[in-house]
Amino acid sequence: MDIGIVSVRYARALLKSATELRQEDAVYQDMQSLAAAYIDVPQLRTTADSPMLPRNKKHNLLLTACGKQPAELTKRFIDLVLQKGRERMMQFMAQSYITLYRQQKQIVRGHLITAAAVSKETEQKMQKMVESKVHGTVEFNTEVNPDIIGGFILEYDTYRLDASVQSQLRNILKTLKV
Repeated sequence: MDIGIVSVRYARALLKSATELRQEDAVYQDMQSLAAAYIDVPQLRTTADSPMLPRNKKHNLLLTACGKQPAELTKRFIDLVLQKGRERMMQFMAQSYITLYRQQKQIVRGHLITAAAVSKETEQKMQKMVESKVHGTVEFNTEVNPDIIGGFILEYDTYRLDASVQSQLRNILKTLKV
């Protein structure tokens, strides 16, 4: 069976249970931590997938990757996944849960890239502007990238607004080469 299909099925079931138990926000935090741990610590995947590691140690490892106080439902979910021998799909299940949760809660991700750090006020203004455009909640993060020289790049949903000096210089160079 396809990893994507199985992962989404498990994630849907988890989201449904979490919603019924009103734990969807806590499980969302757990799944974000787990997904980030898989990215930050590549050895997590190979260790959790190892047939040599006993199930209880895999359980503890995955719970640790979920953060300080994982929700009770998260603990039971990890138990189920390990019991069914699906631990190699855990990363995909976590990502699928995050995606489904964001769809259910109408959450859009926003990303602001600037050449220099911006104030909290500026960041909040940009976030409010994006929220007014998408008519929903925005998970907003900022990044400093001196390579863009000046200006900013704003990405949200499927949109990208590139008002960077680097982009403008590139456009001028293209015009001059024609």
